[in-house]
Amino acid sequence: MHDAIVRHWRCFSTANGKKMFRYTMVSVVSTVFGFAVLGIVFGALHLWTEVPTAIFSNVVGIVPMYYLNRSWVWEKTGPSHWRREVLPFWAVSVGGLLLSVAAAEVARHISIAHHFSHTEATALLLTVTLAVFGFLWVFKFLVFSRLFRVAPPKATDPNLTRSPDSDAAPARQVAPEVELEDGPRDPPVRRLEHQQEAHPASLA
Repeated sequence: MHDAIVRHWRCFSTANGKKMFRYTMVSVVSTVFGFAVLGIVFGALHLWTEVPTAIFSNVVGIVPMYYLNRSWVWEKTGPSHWRREVLPFWAVSVGGLLLSVAAAEVARHISIAHHFSHTEATALLLTVTLAVFGFLWVFKFLVFSRLFRVAPPKATDPNLTRSPDSDAAPARQVAPEVELEDGPRDPPVRRLEHQQEAHPASLA
């Protein structure tokens, strides 16, 4: 038991583990929010039937879930890209919405066919919604991992140095050492010192 706890703790300490934890927290918030909307609109207020309620509970959570996933889970900054981020996110969300609507319609037909009470119909709707959410949870994580992927920093040339005082300072190229067959060549100053040590009389 202790080893399992330590192993899971080490997993959550990694970058991917922290990302998975934050994604789970966002999913928990989304689930609680969606269930609250379903329970209030359908269970307590009796405003709509199963399908309109499922649509409403999914639509009202799309925008906050987008910003939570982008900014907090995947830690992506800067303006959103409509074609590469916003539109694919809405496409995935609408696909999940259609799946939720289909599940709600199935729950409605079951409730009517078996003459469920309103409380039983509400419990069935919540159960079906939870099952659909479990599938979408895994699917969306895989999609969002590619959608909000942050490009790694570009590798810099070790032979190029930049002045620390100004970002616009021109790069200065450092000349590499010249490699010979028997080893690297000494700089001119070092060669002169070696010659003075070897032939002090001739140089004098």
